[in-house]
Amino acid sequence: MAKKTKEISELTAAELEQRLRELKHEGLNLRLQQATGQLENPARIRAVRRESARVLTALTAKSNA
Repeated sequence: MAKKTKEISELTAAELEQRLRELKHEGLNLRLQQATGQLENPARIRAVRRESARVLTALTAKSNA
């Protein structure tokens, strides 16, 4: 399930990196499902991509702080 920006910003840098790895893996699986015609919820691809962007933004903010 997608997390809100506030919840993401409360995570540590290590937790954010782990979450980003999980999201990238999920995105890969979703793209493979889409290519083989097995994807049931196409909106999930967009949600994963957006959450990845939120995590990257939080990571950048933490590294710049």
